Order: sequence, then C-alpha cells, then structure tokens
Amino acid sequence: MRKKEKTAIEKLDKITAIALKRGFFWPTAEIYGGKAGLYSYGHLGKAVKNNFENLWRSYFLSFENSYEIDSSIILPEQVFIASGHLEHFNDPLIECKTCHFRFRADQFIEDNLKIRAEELTPEEMSDLIKKNKLKCPKCKSWHLGQVKWFNMMFPVSMGAVGIKDLAYLTPETAQSSYLSFKREFDAARKKLPLGIAIIGKAFRNEISPRQLFFRLREFTQAELQIFFDPDEINKLNKEEWKEISKYELILLAQKQKTQKEISCEEANKKLKIPKFYLKAMVLVQKFYLEKLKIPKKMFLFRELSKKERAFYNKIHWDIELYLETLGGFKEIGGVHYRTDYDLLGHEKHSKENLHIFYNNKKFIPHVLELSFGVDRNIWALMDIFFKEEKERTLFSFPRTISPIDIAVFSLVSREGMPEKAKEVYNIIKQNFSCFYDESGAIGRRYRRQDEIGTPYCITIDSQTLKDDTVTIRERDSMKQKRIKISNLLTALKT
Repeated sequence: MRKKEKTAIEKLDKITAIALKRGFFWPTAEIYGGKAGLYSYGHLGKAVKNNFENLWRSYFLSFENSYEIDSSIILPEQVFIASGHLEHFNDPLIECKTCHFRFRADQFIEDNLKIRAEELTPEEMSDLIKKNKLKCPKCKSWHLGQVKWFNMMFPVSMGAVGIKDLAYLTPETAQSSYLSFKREFDAARKKLPLGIAIIGKAFRNEISPRQLFFRLREFTQAELQIFFDPDEINKLNKEEWKEISKYELILLAQKQKTQKEISCEEANKKLKIPKFYLKAMVLVQKFYLEKLKIPKKMFLFRELSKKERAFYNKIHWDIELYLETLGGFKEIGGVHYRTDYDLLGHEKHSKENLHIFYNNKKFIPHVLELSFGVDRNIWALMDIFFKEEKERTLFSFPRTISPIDIAVFSLVSREGMPEKAKEVYNIIKQNFSCFYDESGAIGRRYRRQDEIGTPYCITIDSQTLKDDTVTIRERDSMKQKRIKISNLLTALKT
C-alpha cells in the first residue's frame, strides 16, 4: 500500500472513531449489523447538519426572488416517466458468475485501473474488464458477466389490497420544484428569475454504497432551481456584471489538466459560459471560500463532458473539494443548466399548460440548478477541518458550523464555583449553543471540546468569585484571556 493511501485510511479511521465515540454519526440499525448506505446522525452530527443547512438557506435564499418550499418524497410513476428517470437513471451493474456478487462496473474500473469511467458505455466497460483480466473483488474469480444498466429508483406501492398505484421515492428533490413551479410563480407575483429551494431527503438504490456519505441510499439534498427567461442567460445588468467580471473562478475545464483561476470575463469569452451561469458560480464559490472558510487550494469547479453529465444537463460543472480521506477531489455538488427539459416533459405527459406569459411573450422558462449533497458536505467539513497536533486532535470548524459554540466549566465542583458557572451558562445559552461540565481535570475537558470542534471554553475559577471575571480559551490558538462577565456576550459575538 502506498504511503499516501495509508495516511488517508488512517485519517478516515481516526475521524470515524471520533464520530462514533462523540456522537457525530453511526451506521443505522447498528445493533442488527447495520446496512450499507444508511447512516444516522448523533446529536453533534445533527447539530453540524442543521448549521450547514441553515447557513445554506440564509445564503442562497438571498438570490433575488427565491423561496423555500417543502414537498412529498413519494411521487407518482408518471412524474418519473416525464422526467426521464425511469429510462435514464441508471448505473452500470456487473455480476460475478461464480459467487453472484453484484457491484458497480465504473467504480470497479476506477479502483483497479485508476481512470475515470463515468463516460464509458457498458460495452466499453466490459471490454476494459476483460482486456485487463480484472477479478471479482469478493471471490477473485475471472468469470464476470457483461456490464448492464441498473435503474436506481425505489418503487413504492400505494393503496390497499387489489389495484395499487405505483409510485417511487424521489431520487432528487428537484422534481418537486418543477411540479410546484406554476403555483409558486403565480403566488410569488409572476416574476422571473424565480428561485425555488428545497432541503429534503432523496433515495437511490445504490448498487455498492461506499465511501461513507458519498454513496448513500438515503441522503439529504439542498437544491435551488432558478427559473429564468432563456433569452437572458447571457445578460446581466451593468452593475451586476461589473461586480463579478473580474472575479476569478477556480476552473478545471474539459481540456485542462490542472485547475486555473480564470476571471468571469475570460470564462465568458473563451469558455463560452453564459453570464447568468457565471453569476451562480460566483455565488457558490464565495459560499465555500468565504462562508465555510474552505482553503482555496481545496476547491474547484470541474466541467463534465456530454457523455459524463446527467442526461438533462446542457452545461454541467461539478463542485469539488479535495478530501484526503478519499484520495483527491470529490464531487459535493454542482451547477447545472437543465434548459426547459423538465417543464417541457411534465407539460407533455400531464397535458397541463406550463407556459407562462412574461417579458411580453409566452414561453416555458429554463432552469439553472444549484445542487448540493448535504451529507457529502458534512463529511467534507470533517475531513478538511480535522487536525492532529502533538497533544491533541481537533476539528477546527468555522464558528458557523461547529456543533457547540461555547463550553462552560467550573474549575472544581465546590467552593461556590458550580453555582457561579451555572449563572454564566444561563446568561450565554440564550444566544449560543452551550455545554456545561464541572467534573474531571480541566485539561481533559478542554481536549474533549477541541475534539468536537467547540470554538471557545469559558472557565469559572476562584478569581471569578473575587472580581466577576472568567477565563476564555480559544480553540485554535489555545490562548486564554480574562474578561468581565458583563462583557461576555459582546466579546463572544465579535
């Protein structure tokens, strides 16, 4: 095993051990052995997830005329006939003829040959497997079947015994936005662009779930579908274009070997990326670099070829982060130009008129989709902000993401310190998520909070009882300073 791979596995194991011990996540139904592709969040993991979703919500809903809705996760079969999912939503499946183990062919090829296989046809994958004499990952047999497509939809029967309506668990939250578009357009005063956001569950019957949160059968998506006039895809007003034209995006285009920083002006002229699309890319990049504090070297947009991208996308750039635990840049979201594919399909199959009248013309709006895998982002944050130092391990989460804002400690559990610490705790908890502890050595308590990513620890000691000052310890630097209790809230908010 290569040193880099060994380091990645060791880091993954350490993060997973902390996650299990401290309450970030664990396999669902663990007492029954668990099931691949299903995970449950503990109290800390749920707090990080909530913080990410709330930050995403407050940030992306600032996009003009954008609103969040909620919808069913069970949708009738007709929806997915119209969307094309029943025909096209497939992964390449291969089966071992000896042990009958089934697994994903593209991942199998990528793991063994270290090449991207997403754009290959089943026939091309079969040829590669035979040519390189690849063996079954389970029984090591050479007798592997032909690669074939496998639909990842989860069917659901609705109704009592007898005639039943066939439905499916939704494989993406996007379809509910398209089904709700006409109603929402009318309710939101008939203006474009119109953003419809959903943060919700999606379900995919993954052939071989793996890489923790990167191949799940049940997962959470945060998606913003922006409906707009297609004649305006390359138009922004002067002020908007002036604001972003010189901004540099980190792009890995199809013909590039490494990512480059390219201004929006250059990307528009040379790469032919429309201005409205660039506006969305800027919004996304700033979210990661400025809000989530992701180091620039760990972020990029990767352009997908026609063969690689989803069947409904005309332009497709993946959002990728460098994750040491998974061996490189991994997709955690995407910016997709879906044109009028979805609304046109639903109009055709439902026989409902989904055209609107806007800008003195009648048309079906086009859609620009901002899609994020919430669970993938949670793992990415744990990977990127995990640190090992000589005397401690820690998550250096940005304050907006940390599961607990502040821990309040009584130095000892006597001499009136616990009572004073409870007073401080009650003051702070009105404005911050807090944790209180008064038992054990203070050094160990600091280390526990470092390990889960708490930015600040406040300690009440004998000096507090004399002058109403407390010690504030900052996680990343471990520096401490004393401050008056009366000034605590102001200091903590800055």
